[in-house]
Amino acid sequence: MLKKRKLARGVAIAGAGMSKFGMFGDKNSKDLFAEAFSEMLASIDKGADPNDIDALYVGNFSNDYFVHQSHWGPIVSDLIGLTPKPATRTEGACASSALAFREGVFAIASGFYDIVLVGGVEDMSKRTTEEVAEGLALATVPYEGEVGFTFPGVFGALATAYFAKYGASREDLMNITIKSHNNAPLNPKAQFPFTIREIMEMRKKSMTRKGLPVPDWSDEKAFLSDPSVNPAVAWPMHLYDCCPISDGASCMLLVAEDIVSNFTDDPIYVAGIGQGSGRGLHASDSLTSFEATRYAAREAYGMAGLGPESIQFAEVHDCFSMAELVHVEDLGFFEPGKGFRAIAEGATALNGPVPINTSGGLKCKGHPVGATGVSQLYEVWTQLRGKAGDRQVPKENLRVGAAHNLGGTGGTCTFTILERR
Repeated sequence: MLKKRKLARGVAIAGAGMSKFGMFGDKNSKDLFAEAFSEMLASIDKGADPNDIDALYVGNFSNDYFVHQSHWGPIVSDLIGLTPKPATRTEGACASSALAFREGVFAIASGFYDIVLVGGVEDMSKRTTEEVAEGLALATVPYEGEVGFTFPGVFGALATAYFAKYGASREDLMNITIKSHNNAPLNPKAQFPFTIREIMEMRKKSMTRKGLPVPDWSDEKAFLSDPSVNPAVAWPMHLYDCCPISDGASCMLLVAEDIVSNFTDDPIYVAGIGQGSGRGLHASDSLTSFEATRYAAREAYGMAGLGPESIQFAEVHDCFSMAELVHVEDLGFFEPGKGFRAIAEGATALNGPVPINTSGGLKCKGHPVGATGVSQLYEVWTQLRGKAGDRQVPKENLRVGAAHNLGGTGGTCTFTILERR
């Protein structure tokens, strides 16, 4: 049984920023982080002096490989004028910046620092698709990498196991894809701000211009069932089940609870934070669940004194549509094997009882791996402050949201609960 841990000192988010996500041939990691940092400073109601920042924690997975440059802590510190303050890079595959956030929280909770900048960045688009797949595969466990298991294959295996165990089908994954694409156009930061229907209509117009036969797609699922536009990547994972290659950055200013009123009258607080680790799929007890997620969730729920029923909305790590289905069950939002039916009934839609990935998720918002963890928290922070615009969760007294971030093939997981008091 896990201890119910508590922070020795409260921690709040005073401001946050995020670059637009996408593929930017004319921007590098420094450009992207500068964009996020500028927005973060502008978001702080009462202003902040960057010289008051005590330390920097920045997540980056593999710019060493993607752009042949490592040592991103001091590079970012120099970029934004923090030198010679301490700067630390955190790496946990796709959970890299969620680890930066966690370390920043602990640094303040310990009393050692009062004001900490946390964030993440990744620049992936300068490599070919094949090279990016190879770079991401560095986050698998050695056994998986040696036999050529890439991430689409990993989640294809999970989907096959889940389908066999619970009776779900590709149509259930389509429900997740369509929902994510419905949210994405409402997010100005999203890499793919188009609904599936809009993409379908664009394809029709393009084929008409080229004088090609136009398929008779009756609806979104007919479009997604057509292998000519949605080919298999690693069955049953198809193209539209997969997140894109992305560049981007995100950051947040964390401050001690006792001084947050100096920065804003609308702070968002860290209520619970958890982290877990997991084994490779070859050693896992189940192919339909992640032990790291379950552990991190128990730790965060225990710290917050809350249960899954208290989470009003969440960002979860949907690198693939199948991932979202597994995660919403592991986090306790739905019972094992029942998530796909709840999703089909609209439970995770923006206006549903448990909105999931209001940002469009990794699937549509984009997934620059080192920036993803803090970008998920950025969405939760934005929603809790009522600043999400057309994608604002339509609930009265929106008070508690959460972000779930998975790294590798389940090797690293964080779950963070934020609250507005």
